Amino acid sequence: MSHAMLLDTLDTGGVWSVARGLGRTTQDYKRHLAACDLRRRNDLDGRDAFSEEELAAFTRYFLQICIDQVDFMQSLVDPNRLRVRIHCWIEEEAALGNIPLKAGAIIDAILYRGELPRGELEAVVGTGDRQARRVAASLLDLGVIVSESSRAPRRMAFPATLASRWMPGLFPDKS
Repeated sequence: MSHAMLLDTLDTGGVWSVARGLGRTTQDYKRHLAACDLRRRNDLDGRDAFSEEELAAFTRYFLQICIDQVDFMQSLVDPNRLRVRIHCWIEEEAALGNIPLKAGAIIDAILYRGELPRGELEAVVGTGDRQARRVAASLLDLGVIVSESSRAPRRMAFPATLASRWMPGLFPDKS
């Protein structure tokens, strides 16, 4: 329920999730949750039948997990760190012959501006029109950049297939 409420309230599109943090500390989560059902210990432990101290402990734990996940996401989407991870991927893909090395210029322009108008493609890549379109097409084919129409600007897509490379630790390992 907390996950659903935070998802609705924060409108993160599902990228940030307290469930990820709770899943990493499953034993602590279960222990705190079970402790919330304990009967109150004495007259100083709340007014209800259940322990207010344990509810407060669970709340502290939950908020610490939220802060931990905010810190994690902040480091993951830090523009400079993200750029370095993406450029490492570009260099590897270029070495394999999958994309031109100049693809990094397009990525940089989109990362720092949010989108790249089509008319600026040649200037950003530093080549002629045909070569610039070929570089952009290689990124479009891999799903790295998208465009809503043939005239719309290009934007980053963050494909799920590259999540482990570009945003390590965001999703659990398949092992």
